[in-house]
Amino acid sequence: MAVLGPLSRISRLGCNLCRNHRLVFYRNSQKRGISSCIDPSYGLTDEQKEFQKVAFDFAANEMTPHMAEWDQKEIFPVETMRKAAQLGFGGIYVRPEVGGSGLSRLDTSIIFEALSTGCVSTTAYISIHNMCAWMIDTFGNDEQRKRFCPDLCSMEKFASYCLTEPGSGSDAASLLTSAQRKGDHYILNGSKAFISGGGDTHVYVVMCRTGSKGPKGISCLVVEKGTPGLSFGKKEKKVGWNSQPTRAVIFEDCAVPVTCRLGNEGQGFNIAMKGLNGGRINIASCSLGAAHASVLLARDHLLVRKQFGETLANNQFLQFKLAEMATKLVASRLLVREAATALQENRADAVSLCSMAKLFVTDECFNICNQALQMHGGYGYLKDYAVQQFVRDIRVHQILEGTNEVMRMIISRNLLTES
Repeated sequence: MAVLGPLSRISRLGCNLCRNHRLVFYRNSQKRGISSCIDPSYGLTDEQKEFQKVAFDFAANEMTPHMAEWDQKEIFPVETMRKAAQLGFGGIYVRPEVGGSGLSRLDTSIIFEALSTGCVSTTAYISIHNMCAWMIDTFGNDEQRKRFCPDLCSMEKFASYCLTEPGSGSDAASLLTSAQRKGDHYILNGSKAFISGGGDTHVYVVMCRTGSKGPKGISCLVVEKGTPGLSFGKKEKKVGWNSQPTRAVIFEDCAVPVTCRLGNEGQGFNIAMKGLNGGRINIASCSLGAAHASVLLARDHLLVRKQFGETLANNQFLQFKLAEMATKLVASRLLVREAATALQENRADAVSLCSMAKLFVTDECFNICNQALQMHGGYGYLKDYAVQQFVRDIRVHQILEGTNEVMRMIISRNLLTES
């Protein structure tokens, strides 16, 4: 596949980045020759390896040095994300004619995994932003695509996905935010909860009820910041994901033009679910990056930390634990990449595979990061050590984009209804 849009510059930019700066995790691993079995570039095309290196280098140079500060001071790193957008990471799987890079779901997963080694929280927000841009590009008309997508792909403007409500989380189809049509506007009333970027972003992709109860009564509106009647709750204090603000999004007689509706009335739930299929792969990919970084951090710690007169690397129990972590990491990566390929090809098993990837990978990668923290002992519990932030940041991946309990429901439903 040809690299399109802004990512076409990666060939030039990537060469300079890769010559001058190599990701610390990656460089150390190659020097010691110990992580070849978890090398994330295995099986990729030369082109994929190229933009993977660019993403790894961007993570190492622009994200890793600031990850702890963004977390502790709760900084939303707007300028860093705009630098990422210059590499084409603002609209990775958006079509080139509206500023996107036109890459595949597999390519996207590769990029998000690499970026997450530098900062999971920031990469996770970028993945949500990409999902919103894709939804507008896919379900919007030409006017909507040209109006919103270029600024989203450049990250001149940022987007938020608004589905969850205080009373409807896993049961998304029961949402209550209403949109009553009056002339050429919808009047929105209601609120959305746990919205990533809420209050700081510019474009809100909102699922709202325009019809009867259930999924068929839901439509999708794009609401711009500054629209009268749109307001935001307090900034939430979270365990992780602190480099992105989270707030309630509130609509009080908020008038939104009918021209801002994506697709037809009643199509919103379908749009939301299609967005989430890709979102589940994206968030699993972010978990992969955290787990990959944590395996290397644990490996490095075992090689230098001494107890009972020898390095921890000589302890067979810890050797076996490290081997299990590496095996689960590679198995997780293979599942994510298979799910991404299935979604790209619109295969019949795509929804189930996306759910399997989200379930298995977010669970196992959290376990990998948590085990890496345990291997660090008391040091792992200090904020001077990055492993604790990886643990905190990916814990929520088992909850959002559909809880892992809901993933089990989707998978079992497919098994039990197949003839």
